[in-house]
Amino acid sequence: MGICWGSSAHSSTTGHLSTRNNASSGGSNATSSMGSEITAHSRFSAGSGDEEFPDGQILPTPNLRIFSFAELKMATRNFKPDTLLGEGGFGKVYKGWLEEKAPGRIGSGTVIAVKRLNSESSQGFEEWQSEVNFLGRLSHPHLVRLIGYCWEVKELLLVYEFMQKGSLENHLFGRGSAIFKASNILLDGAYTAKLSDFGLAKLGPSDSQSHVTTRVMGTYGYAAPEYVATGHLYVKSDVYGFGVVLVEILTGLRALDTSRPSERHNLVDWIKPYLSDRRKLKSIMDSHLEGRYPSKAAQQIAQLALKLS
Repeated sequence: MGICWGSSAHSSTTGHLSTRNNASSGGSNATSSMGSEITAHSRFSAGSGDEEFPDGQILPTPNLRIFSFAELKMATRNFKPDTLLGEGGFGKVYKGWLEEKAPGRIGSGTVIAVKRLNSESSQGFEEWQSEVNFLGRLSHPHLVRLIGYCWEVKELLLVYEFMQKGSLENHLFGRGSAIFKASNILLDGAYTAKLSDFGLAKLGPSDSQSHVTTRVMGTYGYAAPEYVATGHLYVKSDVYGFGVVLVEILTGLRALDTSRPSERHNLVDWIKPYLSDRRKLKSIMDSHLEGRYPSKAAQQIAQLALKLS
């Protein structure tokens, strides 16, 4: 399941599209050849098949900075291994520094996270394009801020604000492999939660209407059952994923874990009967808390999770 955005004006979006060649960077950060270099013959195919985003085009993003690949190589010390923060379906994420005033000083300046698409990635131009188009137009205290992007020959990169405390998943389960899921909820220095990873974002339906996709995307365990079964994506579909995350927070367990007994593989299916019973709830609370938690808050979260899932 991807992030589904309600849109009551589907046709209006196509009138505001611009090609990468027409984008302005406000400086030398623009690379004039970017738009024409990504073709159907490139490893990064621009053929998304979506009416909202015609091939090789992005929506106007005046708030985003356009970086050159050389700039990001410098910011990450040529993508040095010790700057690697993690990796996933998109590619690898590196820590970097924007040296605005003192370019020669390494390790100073604004700290950033640079996501670099692997050319052999299961994700591709379509997901990169979605992230630029959606996150580039959104501003919210609980969304990870997209600072800018780079689009050059065989190189697609995204530049974000750096989140000092990592992901909610790391705090729940420790570092490991991990739509709306714990690994997509990042924490800043003050532990403020922010959503990230909008590569699967789609302009979705409004109100009760559904959007039908022929390719079910997302993470099993977090995806709403009706979406997995039918491919129908509703605005409320991500609400289910939020409910799953709440259950993970309560229990400290993963949404899907095949190492558990078969009847407990799916966390929500297993735990749901416990959420409405105050006594049963205690038995499935995260054991690492050792019973030290506000019981009233736990009950409120359990009730909310029950309604969402």
